[in-house]
Amino acid sequence: MQPRIEYATTADGVSIAYTAMGEGIPLVNPPPALPWSNVQEEWEIPEWRHYYEHLGEIFRVIRYDNRGSGLSSRSFPGEINLESHLLDLEAVVERLGLERFALYGLYFNAQIAIAYAARHPEQVSHLILWCAVPSPEESARPAALQEALNTLVDLDYGLFTETLAHTVFGWDSGEAAHRLALYMQSSMDEATFRACWRGGEDETDVRPLLSKVQAPTLVIHKRDFKLLDIETSKRIAATIPNAHLTVLPGESLSPYMGDIRAALDAYAEFVGVNPVEYRDSTQHRHEGEAKLAAFHTIMFTDMEESTAMTQRLGDERAQSMVRHHDLIVGSALFARNGRQVKHTGDGIMAAFPTASAALECAISIQRAFAEHNAMNADEQVNVRIGINAGEPVAEGDDLFGTAVQLASRVCQQAVPGEILTTDVVRQLVAGKDFLFADKGSAALRGFEDPVRVFEVRWHHDGA
Repeated sequence: MQPRIEYATTADGVSIAYTAMGEGIPLVNPPPALPWSNVQEEWEIPEWRHYYEHLGEIFRVIRYDNRGSGLSSRSFPGEINLESHLLDLEAVVERLGLERFALYGLYFNAQIAIAYAARHPEQVSHLILWCAVPSPEESARPAALQEALNTLVDLDYGLFTETLAHTVFGWDSGEAAHRLALYMQSSMDEATFRACWRGGEDETDVRPLLSKVQAPTLVIHKRDFKLLDIETSKRIAATIPNAHLTVLPGESLSPYMGDIRAALDAYAEFVGVNPVEYRDSTQHRHEGEAKLAAFHTIMFTDMEESTAMTQRLGDERAQSMVRHHDLIVGSALFARNGRQVKHTGDGIMAAFPTASAALECAISIQRAFAEHNAMNADEQVNVRIGINAGEPVAEGDDLFGTAVQLASRVCQQAVPGEILTTDVVRQLVAGKDFLFADKGSAALRGFEDPVRVFEVRWHHDGA
């Protein structure tokens, strides 16, 4: 289920987007990748979505976008700093009427959680600090890395975000890191981000507030995370009166990467939820959901001649076109309850719960690119789309099998600007308001028998 976006208004008049999901103890989660945030697009990143879905089995998870980012107001008075972050958090808490809640702080955004817990001890029932950096002095970011980032932020915002995703946030997989970089690029415009970066948005020191925190506190440290010394986590746990330290394996900063079970169990036990009971109660539901979700409609997009486009436009402009493709496709997926399974370099693979949703998404994508091309004669983006439906094999967040392979081959059969589907998709939407043109049977690589394909007529005039 897609998150429902609502809005709160801060004391200085800024609209803050937030969403809540799950049941149980309220857990307020300030933006995890400050200064970027986008609660809508976080849900489209498989690693984040997987984590939040499981976190929602323990807590009522409340996420929000800070001012200047995501779906919150992009214009705001003053600067983005600790005080503005506290105003954003206070607005969401007040809008939801939360009297007592758990608060989560990760890396530099832990400064927000610590400051709020110190100022509002009557409201914070539990405080969870994940690889918390209470001051810039405690960050172990190498000087050479910091200098490189300072250079890249002015030269190439895209490369800067890719580098940050790999080196700081620890998203080792190229595909996963690329998704995170796109998330950052779309969450906040370059000018606002540079103002935050140059203004020392992470230069706050909340160490004097640690001793004032009264809430029971769980300090979590990732054992092999290279950019934060464990001594920092030990000092935090020793200074907060009612805190204890838990060390988890792994080198990634992100709690969303790899095996999340140890983190979830630590959270559950900390707030008094029996981890065994919570796992047992959710296992049956997940088994039922897996059976219901066995049938998927699969969609592939593919950009025409991406290599030639790079040679014609150059690396930077060509990469900008790829980002534009990803933003258009991502927006269409979100609107039709689609899930991006993977990025293929020249396009994406996505899955939908219904064939109608996949067709609506494909039509929306082609119309968006048609509008773009009409206004950008020198930067045309032409996309082919292929759709099939069936029962793929699920492995983690990925999908495999004949249903997926056939969707990919159908996409390869399409010409730029065209949407092709298999007959099973056409039959699934029989009686719906879609127009098809029979393209006959096609010999597709890897399939012994010819496959009958249909064109989806997507132009407004039906032509």
